[in-house]
Amino acid sequence: MRIAIFTDTFAPDVNGVARTLKRLTDYFEKRGYEYRVFAPESTSESRFSSHIHRFTSLPFFLYPECRLALPNMLHVKAELLRFKPDLIHVATPFNIGLCGLHYAKKLNIPIVGSYHTDFDQYLDYYDLQFLSKFLWKYMHWFHRPLRKIFVPSYETMEQLKRKGFSNLRIWGRGVDCSLFHPNYDKHTTREKFQLQRKFTLTYVGRLAPEKDIETLMKLARQLPEPYNSQIEWVIVGDGPSKEEMMKNAPANMTFAGYLNGKQLAEMYSYSDLFIFPSPTETFGNVVLEALAAGTPVVCANSGGVKNIIKHDVTGILCEPKNVDQFKQAIIQLLSNEEQRVNMGKEARSYALTQSWDHILEGLLKEYVDTVREMEHIRYA
Repeated sequence: MRIAIFTDTFAPDVNGVARTLKRLTDYFEKRGYEYRVFAPESTSESRFSSHIHRFTSLPFFLYPECRLALPNMLHVKAELLRFKPDLIHVATPFNIGLCGLHYAKKLNIPIVGSYHTDFDQYLDYYDLQFLSKFLWKYMHWFHRPLRKIFVPSYETMEQLKRKGFSNLRIWGRGVDCSLFHPNYDKHTTREKFQLQRKFTLTYVGRLAPEKDIETLMKLARQLPEPYNSQIEWVIVGDGPSKEEMMKNAPANMTFAGYLNGKQLAEMYSYSDLFIFPSPTETFGNVVLEALAAGTPVVCANSGGVKNIIKHDVTGILCEPKNVDQFKQAIIQLLSNEEQRVNMGKEARSYALTQSWDHILEGLLKEYVDTVREMEHIRYA
């Protein structure tokens, strides 16, 4: 099977879409599937390689990590004619996604897509709500030709059903439990990151308004004594709000920048709690990583995250933006070590059931079914 992926973000970009697609292409290589990726340029990779074709791009104002590329249409067409894909997968609805949509129609190639980011909710955080109607019109137009639309969670599926979308399928997310686990040496991690206080509370993600970092900062400033003086906040990630956050950060908040691989896994493992107030997630990869590390999660009861966390079992779900609820949940878990430890065990047990291989096997089956359906239509 030959698959062409069109996406406006890809590794080494640091976001959930790019990391998920990299996991998918790694799986293709392991299983012997041929693939091509059409993506924006990356400063750390050459523009062209045998599998990945990159194009000049500009940052997208709502999400600078997701870039608006300027694809060379003649180059794309020539490569598709040479490669002869059985299927096109468009992962984003911007320029490169449009390019994939165009050539799927023109060359009569079966096409599917995936819905990763809820840009409609982002509009609220940038005072652009007036664009919502136009955004949904465009999203309907873009997704209408797709044979299947893959969404990461049941919550996202229900949301899109309410908006009138059809042909929806679940494509969940997995976690590498051999990398993310609770057994890293705590003393080594403590020394490496110079952590001194009794408790460590961690946030991992983009530092931007749509992640509700406002609630995160209020929590860090408003937790009462004696808890506040015993807590070390570790903020992992980067984004447009970082400078302002650093300016207003309390003394017990450390900004670790981007971490990945073993360093990120060590931080999850060391943390007592993972705090994630974002209400805009279609899934929440970082939440699943924290669970794999045996770290209970306190998060917003919203979006795809609510499908991952089992309330009072693997974490605590709080009303979005309700600072008091988040505070009560944190205090409850920090003051009850037995509950915290039990939650960590349950979290790890759940994560062990979420293997990437199983999830990607399901996606490949959907690919095969789509190609067969199109063949049946052609020859009927």
